[in-house]
Amino acid sequence: MQTLALLHTSPTLSPMFNELTARILPGVRVLHFVDESLIKNTIAAGRLEKPTMRRLIDLIGSTFDAGADATLVTCSSIGPAVDMAAQLHDRPVLRVDRPMAEQALVTGSRIGVLATLSTTLKPTADLVRTVAAERGTPVEIAEHLCEGAFEAVMAGDAATHDRIVGEGLMRAMQGVDAIVLAQASMARVLTTLPADAVTVPVFSSPELGVTRARDVLASLPR
Repeated sequence: MQTLALLHTSPTLSPMFNELTARILPGVRVLHFVDESLIKNTIAAGRLEKPTMRRLIDLIGSTFDAGADATLVTCSSIGPAVDMAAQLHDRPVLRVDRPMAEQALVTGSRIGVLATLSTTLKPTADLVRTVAAERGTPVEIAEHLCEGAFEAVMAGDAATHDRIVGEGLMRAMQGVDAIVLAQASMARVLTTLPADAVTVPVFSSPELGVTRARDVLASLPR
């Protein structure tokens, strides 16, 4: 049986990814690893710092020591460190948000990036630029920060978080070809909006990230 490790920076993401992996990866053993210091220290510093990068790299090593065949990191704020870890480990290390960026760029060159944290907004926008550069395609990025949403959800007020993100999403749709949601926790907001209110493709990372993990696991020798 193959094993996928999921490395989270919040325990609240585990139920969502349990549902996704059960549906997309039946028969694969899933291990959850959670370290809130990765995101909390990044937020406190206002940027991803070297000690956090080193800690993430060590944690990914721990997932492989525990038997993982591949590791999916579900936090976009620490994405640059995930890319670094992928170069240092022999087994696959995956960013949850890269498939989302790739899919968005298929739809057009004007991409809106929506986030509830500035520390997530910049890495996600940079990832879209990187993928566009790799493909040799032009890109215009409109960044949108949903101020107050993160604080609301941390205080247990999911309804306020969803309302702020939903309102931000409605504004962000103007003048873009697609929107990416920078944080996995934002994905549920899509289910609260009327279908006819969403006028451009909106991509979130969880399902696309787990689907990429499925494809990577399938490519590994048994």
